[in-house]
Amino acid sequence: MATFALIHGGGGSAWDWHLVVPELRARGHDATAVDLPGEDEAAGWWEYADAVAGAVREQPPPLIVVGHSLGAFTAPLVCARLPVALLVLVAAMIPSPGERFGEWWTNARYEDSGFGDVFYHDVAPELAAEAQRRERDERSNALQEPWPLDGWPQVPTRYLLCRDDRMFTAGWARRHARERLGVQADEMDGGHYITLGRPRELAERLDAYAASARPAS
Repeated sequence: MATFALIHGGGGSAWDWHLVVPELRARGHDATAVDLPGEDEAAGWWEYADAVAGAVREQPPPLIVVGHSLGAFTAPLVCARLPVALLVLVAAMIPSPGERFGEWWTNARYEDSGFGDVFYHDVAPELAAEAQRRERDERSNALQEPWPLDGWPQVPTRYLLCRDDRMFTAGWARRHARERLGVQADEMDGGHYITLGRPRELAERLDAYAASARPAS
């Protein structure tokens, strides 16, 4: 079994994973969703990484770090703090060395889908309303900082795209994974907030990834 560190996206919180965590635990894993310090104006990328590392440091290996959306800027940084067996990026933004959040959109050749509701269109209305109520401002210094790693960590990495995603469309995400990581994206049905829209199916995918993960040396 594995320990999962679950990282939310921009403006989100650990609550975004609240339906996935019990599904992973039911499958025998440890699962911890982490609140990033996005509302702390002084927090930089390393403070984000330390929040994750501190939450799972005492948990047993193998450690699998999962970053959703903007959470993929933080997930690789955890590898500089702890031994990580596997990185999983879900509907994610993949950073390049030295890249700032504001530069990423042009550098990654982001393509707007043109839809109005890009986050919650396939989430149950009551869940979508609660998610919107819980949205937080991203005021941290991290968004102004260059992404601090010199290169992608030497850790196995999977990119999981959501075929119905209106934020990062399937065609764009396939190209993004290929251009930034040189990998072919894995795919599943669902929209951008897959953690709320299809938590059981997402947990099943993560469980399958865990079966192939080995403790990092």
